[in-house]
Amino acid sequence: MKIDLHIHSKYSSDSDSEPYKIIQIAKKKGLDGVAITDHNNSNGWKEMLQMGKKYGIKVVLGEEIKIKDSFGSYEIMALFLNEEIKSNDLDEVIDNIRQQNAIACISHPFDPYKTHINAINKLAKKVDAIEIFNARMISNSFNNKALVLAKKHKLGIIAGSDAHTEGEVGNAYTIADVNSLEDFKKAILKRETRVEGKLMNPVKRLIKKVRRNKSIKRIF
Repeated sequence: MKIDLHIHSKYSSDSDSEPYKIIQIAKKKGLDGVAITDHNNSNGWKEMLQMGKKYGIKVVLGEEIKIKDSFGSYEIMALFLNEEIKSNDLDEVIDNIRQQNAIACISHPFDPYKTHINAINKLAKKVDAIEIFNARMISNSFNNKALVLAKKHKLGIIAGSDAHTEGEVGNAYTIADVNSLEDFKKAILKRETRVEGKLMNPVKRLIKKVRRNKSIKRIF
């Protein structure tokens, strides 16, 4: 199975992707599944599940959760959830993930704009997996550092597009030789996954960001 484990929909403030289009593009690109990981909310879960059922695409329910502590702000990605996590306290978030028998991941751990370097080793001792390929990184050197981190702490590895626009869906994905989401989750925990992907063109990313900012200004 091939699953893009990091996708944002219009229910994230920095994305305008429609859930039905995310599913359609995933189908077109030959993915078996996608994870919906909007920032701090589960608003897109129902629609994604409905569209996934219609098109035969499996949907992993998740969130990308902003944590705030002495290191500043950084993000934890929760996958295979059953209900939304509302806390932004690290220990509470991890406890909630465990209670739901879900998976805690560090997303884009070496992104200099999103994760404080001093927080990384602390996080690695608490999570199950590391996102070792994020298609939005400006350089593969950041992804390579994430792989080293995963190996050092013997953690599972995942990949995701971190799509904020529909066209980015499938730019990176996680692969496991299984047939169900439950077995896919087990494969991550057993470190039996592999990843594939391509980096997003940084120029295209900048253009999309500028266009979005202009659109927001027009709204207000």
